[in-house]
Amino acid sequence: MAQQVAVPPKERYIPNGLKFAFGGLAGMAATCVVQPLDLIKTRMQLSGGGKTSFAVAGEIVAREGFFSLYTGLSAGLLRQATYTTTRLGIYNWLFDAYKERNEGAAPGFGVKTLLGVAAGSVGAFVGTPAEVALIRMTADGRLPKEQRRNYKNVLDALMRIVREEGLLKLWRGASPTVSRAMVVNAAQLSTYSQAREVFVGRVPDGVVLHFCASMVSGLVTTIASMPVDIIKTRIQNAAKGESQLAVVTNLLRNEGVFSLWKGFLPYYARLGPHTVLTFIFLEQLNAAYFKYT
Repeated sequence: MAQQVAVPPKERYIPNGLKFAFGGLAGMAATCVVQPLDLIKTRMQLSGGGKTSFAVAGEIVAREGFFSLYTGLSAGLLRQATYTTTRLGIYNWLFDAYKERNEGAAPGFGVKTLLGVAAGSVGAFVGTPAEVALIRMTADGRLPKEQRRNYKNVLDALMRIVREEGLLKLWRGASPTVSRAMVVNAAQLSTYSQAREVFVGRVPDGVVLHFCASMVSGLVTTIASMPVDIIKTRIQNAAKGESQLAVVTNLLRNEGVFSLWKGFLPYYARLGPHTVLTFIFLEQLNAAYFKYT
């Protein structure tokens, strides 16, 4: 009698719809933790002075109160619900599709980078309206009272922008936003996947592994993406009628090239933990799906 050959179990994949949902939920959970750092980062990028992140945080609390550090949280959550849901969903979908086509072989670093660029560009375009609202809401407190926009929440911000400036202004700064997202995702998603493979076997699996890979990913992403992020922030907060070219020219002429890395510490302090928390939450959601289904 012929001996039966054991067939290895087919690798399981998370349904595409859940990939998008898990990505959005992970990003939103992380944003609830790091929103104050995002606000401090935005204020530093918009200021022309050389204040430290601690000085900026102290001024915000003294002038506007402690809970003002969470100004723009609704916009931040909407941004994650649109941008992160799309980018992580598309990246994981493309990643799994590559593995299915290549008999389970994971993509190399170059392919991971291309997948990150594709996922980030689509996600950024979808998330730009929420990004514009977030920048304006977090920047509002630094303006004189008579110049503040005083948006009540993200929906109020979006509706007023459409009513007062036109529908297309929701995509103000879309090109630098997409450019930033391509840089961020090329660096963040590919270096996270690569670092995770490097650390496997060297550090304990689970949260410790995800933390180490995320911190490496966050540092590389911060260095690569800060210049594009600062230009994006200045454009999206610019006065009505000021061109994008004028914003960039004035920034470089008045503050110098190194101003493109202004606020490095709060940017990394925000991006590092946000990256860590997003991927930890995402990994836990993925693990829960495989455990309970």
